[in-house]
Amino acid sequence: MLHYVSSSCHIASIDWRLSAFPTDTVTFASAPLACPSSLPDNVSYLRGTPPDADAVLAAHLRDVLARRQLTALFQPIIQMHSGDIIGYEGLIRGPSDSPLHAPLTLFRVARENGLMREVERLCRRVVLERFAELALPGKLFLNVSPECLLPARAGAQAETLDLIHETGIAPERVIIELTENQPTYDYGQMRDAVLHYRALGFGIAIDDLGEGFSSLRLWSELRPEYVKIDMHFIQGINNDPVKLQFVRSIQEIAEKSNTLVIAEGIEKQAELLVLRDLGVAFAQGYHLGRPNAAPARALPAEVAKALSRNGVAVYPQRIVEKHAVSILKLLHRVAAVPPALTNNEVYEIFMNDPKLLIIPVVDDGVPLGLISRFDMIDHFARPYQRELYGKKSCRQFMDAKPLVADKDTSLQDLSYRMVESDAHHLFNGFIITEGGRYLGMGTGHDLMREITQMQIHAARYANPLTQLPGNVPINEHIDRLLASATRFWVCYCDLDHFKPFNDVYGYRRGDDVIGLAGHILTRHSDPDRDFVGHIGGDDFMLLFQSEDWETRCRAILAEFEATVTEFYSQEDCERGGYFSEDRQGRKVFYSLMSLSIGVIKVEPHQYDSHHQIAASAADAKKQAKKVHGNSLFLDRRREPQR
Repeated sequence: MLHYVSSSCHIASIDWRLSAFPTDTVTFASAPLACPSSLPDNVSYLRGTPPDADAVLAAHLRDVLARRQLTALFQPIIQMHSGDIIGYEGLIRGPSDSPLHAPLTLFRVARENGLMREVERLCRRVVLERFAELALPGKLFLNVSPECLLPARAGAQAETLDLIHETGIAPERVIIELTENQPTYDYGQMRDAVLHYRALGFGIAIDDLGEGFSSLRLWSELRPEYVKIDMHFIQGINNDPVKLQFVRSIQEIAEKSNTLVIAEGIEKQAELLVLRDLGVAFAQGYHLGRPNAAPARALPAEVAKALSRNGVAVYPQRIVEKHAVSILKLLHRVAAVPPALTNNEVYEIFMNDPKLLIIPVVDDGVPLGLISRFDMIDHFARPYQRELYGKKSCRQFMDAKPLVADKDTSLQDLSYRMVESDAHHLFNGFIITEGGRYLGMGTGHDLMREITQMQIHAARYANPLTQLPGNVPINEHIDRLLASATRFWVCYCDLDHFKPFNDVYGYRRGDDVIGLAGHILTRHSDPDRDFVGHIGGDDFMLLFQSEDWETRCRAILAEFEATVTEFYSQEDCERGGYFSEDRQGRKVFYSLMSLSIGVIKVEPHQYDSHHQIAASAADAKKQAKKVHGNSLFLDRRREPQR
């Protein structure tokens, strides 16, 4: 509450924020209150009327301009390759403890009151003078709204040039950073203005690419030397494949248009390393240096060390939703028949449509069963069958226990049911319902085709069971490691006695074990340095850059051994194994499942391709599987001789 005094000296109250004024300019009193001398003259206390908040902010802004109460801050911009600071972005803050301290509020109030020109002019002067005073190295990225470049604003252009000459900063060291605050421009005039500034030696940058109304159009029209990607696409890029793809696409466009990319808003080391590996030239953000009135002239030691370290970042992978695709994709609209229809009538339907193989029987929307074309023909081909049953209900030859599934059932779940059911369901297909009512049919052929495609996709890109990357991302990561000339370790992981376990305990339990293995491998890996892939089935691949890889592997083996017993019956756990039939049908005793890890160490320039590494890792896995129980085998045969 701000207490003010009317002309009759009575104290009244109005409900608006004190922060509209700097706190040191407001005085409280129970006696008549004189207008503080620090406030502009046009702020008046009307008799019995609270001052308007917007008017007070406007008056406060004019006072800020009159006193030049703006402060310049500078945030470093670094080169990814070397870690050197190549320049600073000049930023502005209003008076501290003032509602105009934040630049967003400062410029909003300026725009609403027609003071943008005055505010921008003072901002440029304060930033340029402070940059020269500090004698900061490199380039100065100077924020300018695009309309200030237009020929109609020639006065602003001349003022900027005068300021440059006054401060002694060479135009070649100044990058005009266009900040977007309106949706449309006269692009022809913009191009002319940019050509004019370039001729004087200035560079051009576009700020917040991807965030504003028309930044991509500006890029195309102006062909700037720099583009700065909006922080939305940078923060969390190490965990978001969509953001990764966006930045990768921008980087590809920039390379073809001779533009340098600056990633702004970097707050974590993992983000920085992913961007470095994508080829982004420059970086800016709190992780590298916060805006400061007297900024650092070198990177923090830990950031410089991370950038200079060999190795590659782990890219985020596309997630394949396990239940993303439902059986609705397989729906065929097949006309159903009521149970009152006779076998003769159903037979005629089959005869009139040679391609029709299955007819569903439905009573008032509720599916009852399926009639197979071949079962019907087979029955009628026998002596007297047609005479005996032709006029009876079609229920006579109906499969009364069809496979029925709701439309939201996943392809994966239905395939499990199909495998565990009688073989004839694969041929007959299945009924698809919605809320228990008949919707249509699906065929076993279509189901198997879709499942096969999913498995192929899973093997190549991402496994829907473990959510881990498959063969293509594994090979891509190995190629990146080889290209970086860094040392790493390849661990080929395989479950022992998995197939007989599947035979005894079923596919569902087997999938649970594979999921467990994936979780354990991931839990003991560094997500920023180590890559965990699922080759397929019960085979996994670990690509370690962590020097403590052996400690991590032994922790993996210990946890797997301790938790895998949860998937066995108490009886099998007590005797240490179970009986299952081998391929010859003989009863064989198998030990409890264990995990074998074969390891090869890859030195720089030792291998040429992921094919060679895959072959060597497979040999190491075979050696590991020769050891009984959970085992770790490091193949030293291919290590370079000292």
